[in-house]
Amino acid sequence: MKSRGEIEAAVCDAVSRFQQEFMGRGPSHVHAHLVDNRLLVHLEGVLTAAEQQLLAGTGDGRGADLLKQLRNHLVDAGRPVLESLVHKAAGEPPVTVHHDISPTTGEEVIVITLASAPTCRERKRRP
Repeated sequence: MKSRGEIEAAVCDAVSRFQQEFMGRGPSHVHAHLVDNRLLVHLEGVLTAAEQQLLAGTGDGRGADLLKQLRNHLVDAGRPVLESLVHKAAGEPPVTVHHDISPTTGEEVIVITLASAPTCRERKRRP
């Protein structure tokens, strides 16, 4: 049985792998937090060079809209892969996946609801 921290670390690895293999670039930082049956994943440094050029090339805000649409379509297309990776990491199947990205900061947030809260090993308390 894994601890909460081990599950969170495994989810970070899984989401990083998904980003690298499916999106073409892994995040510079990734943090996951397990709260009951929800996983909150925060990624930094996810924009590819092409996405950065898209944002820089349009001064009217269209680049940001296009980036959000592109990322949403990519996450939807890769959802079965992402769900499989998260299922293996957390031990519970995902029910829903919600995603958003900030074109301004290059931060991405993924909220995953699992079928049920994973069973976690109790934390060892220090004396």
